[in-house]
Amino acid sequence: MSNELLKYAVKVAEKVNMILGEVVRGDEKQLYDASYYLLKAGGKRLRPLLTVLSARLFGLSEDISIYPAASVELLHNFTLIHDDIMDRDEFRRGIPTVHKVYGEAMAILAGDLLFAKSFEVMFRLVGVIPYERIVKALKELTWAAVTVAEGQALDMEFEGRADVKVDEYLKMVFKKTAALFKASAYIGAVVAGAEESDLERISEFAKNIGIAFQIRDDELGLVGDEKVLGKPVFSDLREGKKTILVIYALERVNDEQRRLILDILGNRNASVEEFKKVANIIIESGALEYSNRVAEEYLRKGMSKLEEINTKDLEAKYLLREFAEFLTKRLY
Repeated sequence: MSNELLKYAVKVAEKVNMILGEVVRGDEKQLYDASYYLLKAGGKRLRPLLTVLSARLFGLSEDISIYPAASVELLHNFTLIHDDIMDRDEFRRGIPTVHKVYGEAMAILAGDLLFAKSFEVMFRLVGVIPYERIVKALKELTWAAVTVAEGQALDMEFEGRADVKVDEYLKMVFKKTAALFKASAYIGAVVAGAEESDLERISEFAKNIGIAFQIRDDELGLVGDEKVLGKPVFSDLREGKKTILVIYALERVNDEQRRLILDILGNRNASVEEFKKVANIIIESGALEYSNRVAEEYLRKGMSKLEEINTKDLEAKYLLREFAEFLTKRLY
């Protein structure tokens, strides 16, 4: 991350964190402690940054766009809490997951609370910007919540299949990951009053870099450092995830290697050595080179859409370029 983007990201994160601290508090102490637990652990606040920068493209300062930015961050953390329960993950952002600390029932409630709060925060725009913009922002937030749930359902379904295709994977990734990036950018632009043509352009920009981001995340899950990941390495293999790397390898390795991959994939009792062996087979299949080409193509498509947008805030456009490069950086 460039110094300029890092400084601005810290500024936005501080403002978002202040709002999160204000809204995620209440009388039921254990519920609010559980709900705030993951939020206070940090995170890069990428989606709020995207919202604020997208709003700036069309002339709206972060003092107003920070509220929808906090809204998308609340929705994001709701999905993380519930995902961790479904995936039985024990660590997130380098700390024990919410359900490990507070129990599954309270973690489910904590996620539910953040979901509701994400809509509550958006209503702080009432009386500040035109009502129709707020309605469009809430409609997009609702679409994102529905679409992310659909993506998670696809991801779970794929775990039981050995015949998942790359186009199916890309559909799942769009829904599960890129949809919220797309919504974050759209919401920032729509509250700023962007025209429909520019709403389409910023949406395409964010959707494409969101897909590239998830591909990079899949790569890190295979070859990354646990300190960078914030969770155990090979967790995707342990959970049986059909990443683009696994899909590519399954279509190209020999029968014996394919059987080994399928035997170990999703086997939580497999040893680290067994996961390493499968990871090496996947790497030797050329899967990383393939996923890199796909990620670069999505980044290129996203950048081309950003360049089509005319803006009076050239710094915001520069920072969005930097954001896209950072989000999709090759880390292996």
